[in-house]
Amino acid sequence: MRKLELLSPAGDMERLKMAVLYGADSVYLAGTDFGMRSFAGNFTPEELPVAVKFAHDHGVSVHVTVNTMPRNNEIAQLPPYLERLQDAGVDALIVADMGAFTLAGKYAPKCARHVSTQQSIANYECAKAWYDLGATRVVLARELSLEEIRTVRENTPKELEIETFGHGAMCVSYSGRCLLSNYMTGRDSNRGACAQPCRYSYALVEEKRPGEYFPVYEDEKGTYILNSRDMCMIDHLKELQDAGVDCIKIEGRAKSAYYAAIVTGAYRHCVDDIAAGRPVDPIWRDEVEHVSHRIYSTGFYFGEPGQYTENSRYIRQWQVCAIVEECDENGLARCSLRNKFAQGDDLELVGPDTKPEAFRAGEMADMEGTPLTEPRTPQMLFTMQLPHQVPPYTILRRAVDLSAK
Repeated sequence: MRKLELLSPAGDMERLKMAVLYGADSVYLAGTDFGMRSFAGNFTPEELPVAVKFAHDHGVSVHVTVNTMPRNNEIAQLPPYLERLQDAGVDALIVADMGAFTLAGKYAPKCARHVSTQQSIANYECAKAWYDLGATRVVLARELSLEEIRTVRENTPKELEIETFGHGAMCVSYSGRCLLSNYMTGRDSNRGACAQPCRYSYALVEEKRPGEYFPVYEDEKGTYILNSRDMCMIDHLKELQDAGVDCIKIEGRAKSAYYAAIVTGAYRHCVDDIAAGRPVDPIWRDEVEHVSHRIYSTGFYFGEPGQYTENSRYIRQWQVCAIVEECDENGLARCSLRNKFAQGDDLELVGPDTKPEAFRAGEMADMEGTPLTEPRTPQMLFTMQLPHQVPPYTILRRAVDLSAK
């Protein structure tokens, strides 16, 4: 049985570096075209080879999303785009459209072809059909249970890899095929521009009483008719592995570098513990509670998840203060400020392969050596004494409740 591959999101170069350094086996990202997250930073033609080199230098593979449904007037742009991706050294292409899949085989033959969850692969015959066409991996529909995944695995060639989503936001539409965003805002979710109207809190308006809003009650706290919880399968990695999953994907190319780092690091350690037959260290399980998220669930893996009506708010209880750029053997670090904090504040540091550690903010100075009690300018560089030496890209954070009330 193969060890689970950990696939992490990389919305831009900073997020890619965080995902790589915090333990991803592979990252997925998009160029400037044909990707399903047009509001992520994404990678220009000049940035992409640099990103691929950084990942490859750290033993991490790069998967690029080409998973929109192109229109007639866009098809002519696909062959040169696919050739550029191959020239950049991309390892795999995540494709949803059959025409794009065929063109990828012709114009980027060195890149493996992975079939996107947008194709809604829900049975083994469909998975085998894609394998026969040349796919090396299928990303199964998010609506499948573990038992259904096991059945797909048992009835498909062992060479065909199976990828499933393991953590992150869940779309209320079947395999992400939503028309709500396009209808309400003119932003097409199937072309990378989803406005996420399913996250809105809705009320009822009676036709002859414009401007009067009536909540839609299911109980005394109200209801959110399109609300979905976030997925978290960190407690069930062994079950995923036993069902035949080869790769688990962390959702979140539009989320922060902090999210990419913390969630990747948490899953990295848990995957390694399970592969080694060790008990999972609870400190890493706790880390997924340190990022912005909605109430967690296990999606469809153990049956129908049901509608959650408690609330639709995000839980935000931690804030990034600074990122360590370098640190000497005595723990004197050069840091880049993200959010204001002051000397004497209680902080935590967590870094690549570094367990969370509490400490109190001590002496700081600007780059000219002038003492600071509170760095204030975003992105400013300053020095700070840490408890000991830490690796670059270590995160300094503090507990502060920013959840919506």
